[in-house]
Amino acid sequence: MFRDIATIVADKCVNPETKRPYTVILIERAMKDIHYSVKINKSTKQQALEVIKQLKEKMKIERAHMRLRFILPLNEGKKLKEKLKPLIKVIESEDYGQQLEIVRLKYSYFFASVLPK
Repeated sequence: MFRDIATIVADKCVNPETKRPYTVILIERAMKDIHYSVKINKSTKQQALEVIKQLKEKMKIERAHMRLRFILPLNEGKKLKEKLKPLIKVIESEDYGQQLEIVRLKYSYFFASVLPK
């Protein structure tokens, strides 16, 4: 279970300076350094989120960004872009051709706010 938690953390996080992912072995070593103990009654995902919070205090680590591409019809693109603006933090590129194409970065855990219920 210890390795599963480290794998989840490695999948979800990057080094903020290089934007490259950490290896599972490095995360396992960091978990040992903070003396993290596995809790059998909690899921591995919950524990991974706890580990991320604890590791932020000891090392440079941040949640990885998800790249999203929106392709919108040009006639409605400007209206929809205004509605998406509060959700868009970093726009990587914007292209007005036959259609409006926006490529942006966001934290993966914010993605749930966009999905229809």
